[in-house]
Amino acid sequence: MNALSYLAPLVGPDFGAVGGASKLRAIVGALLTYGLIVSVLMVIICAATWAIGSSNGSWQTVSKGKTGLFVALGGAVLTGGALAWANWLLDVGATL
Repeated sequence: MNALSYLAPLVGPDFGAVGGASKLRAIVGALLTYGLIVSVLMVIICAATWAIGSSNGSWQTVSKGKTGLFVALGGAVLTGGALAWANWLLDVGATL
């Protein structure tokens, strides 16, 4: 087995340290899901815009598509990093 299969059970926030954990788990899960769906859709749309603009020779459209693609990728990274941030906040909250 690879290292990822050993680390997979360790990934996820500790909701046991917070009251109303089931509601918080549902909210965080829904927000992460929506954020990742929107990011993936924007990556697809911006990549298509970049490709169409490039094939038509429109440098303005290529520039907008490229910028949108990088912003969408940044949003996907930040959305994925939100889980680590939520874990950190839950750990800090449990020690207060």
